[in-house]
Amino acid sequence: MEKKREKYQYQLGQQDIDLNETEKKLLDTFKRNQNNSFKTLIGIYKGHYLELFLSIVFFVIKHSPVWFLPIVTSNIINIATNPDENAGMKIFINVAFMTVMIAQNILTNYFHTLFYARSIRNVERDLRSALVRKLQQLSITYHNEMQSGRLQSKIMRDVEQIETLSSQIFITVLSIILNVVVALGVVVTKSLTVFLFFIGTIPVAVCIMVAFKNKIKRYNKEFRKDMEETSVHVMEMLELIPVTRAHALEQKETDKMDHQLRHVAKSGLRLDMVQSYFSSISWVAFQVFQVLCLGFTGYLASQGKISVGEVVMYQTYFSSIVAQVSGVITLLPTISKGLESVDSISDVLLCHDIEDNHDKKKLTSVHGEILFQNTGFQYKDGDQPVFENLNLKIEAGKTIAFVGESGAGKTTILNMVIGFLRATEGKVFIDGNDIEEIDLQSYRSNIAVVPQTPILFSGTIRENITYGKEDISEERLQEVIEAANLAEVIEQLPDGVDTAVMEHGSNLSGGQRQRISIARAFIRDPKILILDEATSALDSISEEKIRVATDNLVQNRTTLIVAHRLSTIKNADYIAVIGRGGLKEFGSYEELMEKKGEFYQLRQLQM
Repeated sequence: MEKKREKYQYQLGQQDIDLNETEKKLLDTFKRNQNNSFKTLIGIYKGHYLELFLSIVFFVIKHSPVWFLPIVTSNIINIATNPDENAGMKIFINVAFMTVMIAQNILTNYFHTLFYARSIRNVERDLRSALVRKLQQLSITYHNEMQSGRLQSKIMRDVEQIETLSSQIFITVLSIILNVVVALGVVVTKSLTVFLFFIGTIPVAVCIMVAFKNKIKRYNKEFRKDMEETSVHVMEMLELIPVTRAHALEQKETDKMDHQLRHVAKSGLRLDMVQSYFSSISWVAFQVFQVLCLGFTGYLASQGKISVGEVVMYQTYFSSIVAQVSGVITLLPTISKGLESVDSISDVLLCHDIEDNHDKKKLTSVHGEILFQNTGFQYKDGDQPVFENLNLKIEAGKTIAFVGESGAGKTTILNMVIGFLRATEGKVFIDGNDIEEIDLQSYRSNIAVVPQTPILFSGTIRENITYGKEDISEERLQEVIEAANLAEVIEQLPDGVDTAVMEHGSNLSGGQRQRISIARAFIRDPKILILDEATSALDSISEEKIRVATDNLVQNRTTLIVAHRLSTIKNADYIAVIGRGGLKEFGSYEELMEKKGEFYQLRQLQM
């Protein structure tokens, strides 16, 4: 059952995030234990401790035959070597006891698996959910700087590594601990001398693990980063396949990927080899100890200090201890990978670069007046400002077209109006409200954006148009389709508006995809509309259909247009010419043409 979502403000520096109860617990854990990956791993299971305890109880019961078998074996050997008149019955009782103990494994193993697997899968789901939610809250700047392939790797591969480590802890590690404790417990009650011999193996195990721990951790970290980088390259390669094929660059792209794959293979080989040395050295050490144990207990039996059956029992328990310690050593690489993944996820969940809407003014309505007051912007890694001292007032309901050379700052201005970018100097006002002081989610519910490259998701055309507005009536949907100049396209499709859209809209033309984007904007009935070069990549026929659709869309809305083709903005109320440093010219199409300044020169170049 899904947990009820409640508002909780989690402080990260000066940022606040609205979280549900599960995400609150997870982030509290990551924040509190950010310098200790193992404590973080244990902490993320908070709320599941009872299930894990029950899992341990059933594990102890179901695993108990392993501990009783050496004792029963010793009993039977001793009975067989020194038989009496009740020997047959004694052997039968021992055999019957072990049969019952073994049979109970079926039921107890079921409950053990049910409790631990349910806990692990729920935490796995919660971690991915928390990552997805956090990614929705991180700033656009963060997403621009972080490759999507790395983020995908964190959501899928790193969470999977944590799940693998958790499974190993609640199966392998638990088994190791219990087997060692029980074996040593039985031995110490039987013979202190043999117990002290057993204890002598522990320093050897500790020395081996200390010797290899840091090297394995370092190689694991390098390998994880290489895998993230490879994920990025694979995604880029897949997206570039049409360009690669069109320019006959298949071999070049293959060679580039081969180079990356060879690098990953070398990185993986280094990790495999250090793990191999680790495993082989530990195996040799403990096999030597096992042979010594056999000789030691054999000598004690020859001196009459222990029975023949006890030799078998001690050898069995020592073999079990050797196997468990070797298991810990073999498991160390998995532990390193899992803890490294905990750190990797922590990088996202504890990132401070988020959009802060806590305690800010919520806008119940937007009229559409926009004011830039002495506004400037500079990217943090830029050598100089994109523009400075921009003063521009856009009245509600007016259409403003931004023109100028590439890199002048046109799209940057649009992103500042959306709230994706923040002014590095001056202010931006929406209906007289400083954009820094308003709840951007409440504001953005009143705007719509039609980007240069239309973004469609896998689903139907209906779902793409009504995205975020699923309660739209059929009549309203048809009105929007007509207004977006999509009716003719819809009629020609096999399933009409319910036709499935393939990945990235590959079964539709560029103009059709763009008109779907416009319909998506229409359906929101925005007060502020932003068109970022919506026709720059289209042919003349498609451009005209888009122009008709946008003319319908801009009515009675504040509209900001970035235009590539200047002929498309004749009907704009005003044109803002943006050059290096800021606003160069401002006026209507006719006024700027008469002025014969920068806009006139740009227009002449396109005629």
